[in-house]
Amino acid sequence: MNGIKKELLKKRDELEGRLRSITRNVRHEDNPLSGDWREQAVQRENDEVIDALGNEAQRELEQINQALQRIDSGEYSHCSDCGEEIQKARLETLPYTSLCVQCAAKHEASI
Repeated sequence: MNGIKKELLKKRDELEGRLRSITRNVRHEDNPLSGDWREQAVQRENDEVIDALGNEAQRELEQINQALQRIDSGEYSHCSDCGEEIQKARLETLPYTSLCVQCAAKHEASI
């Protein structure tokens, strides 16, 4: 379990750094908006892509923080839906998952 926690902490640090960089980019802290309207339009389109990447990183960060809380509470290896044990191979592949394979498939089917 210590190896997974260490991996999650490392990934959390990476994501937090990425989010800081994304925030600086969207705010144009390092590269101000151009005075040219056409160039600004391109920069704004790029901002939308960067913002979407930031949103995805934020969701992943939330999942990692929840996994770390489950590790600390001793509930990490149990499915949050059915309570059954999550297979070790699944946790090694998706260390921040909270669902066993069966419950994950049910959630996917309902979407």
